[in-house]
Amino acid sequence: MDDKCIMENLLLTTKGVCDLYLHGTIESSTDNVHQTFDCALNDSLSMQDDIYKKMSAKGWYQMEQAPQEKIAKVKNKFAGM
Repeated sequence: MDDKCIMENLLLTTKGVCDLYLHGTIESSTDNVHQTFDCALNDSLSMQDDIYKKMSAKGWYQMEQAPQEKIAKVKNKFAGM
């Protein structure tokens, strides 16, 4: 297993953790539980961002620019709601 594969696995795992913490935050029944999940979510999002930046710097995570017409289409769709 090479470094790229390890980083991809870390990124996918971290994204999964973020998803779980997001749902925990949304479904919290008390302020204390909500704050705990929210703090964990923010920490996990920060880790995800750090992993992404490191992968991007090595060329392992390529982002493609969305065409302007697709962006406008999405904006128009939601503007009509």
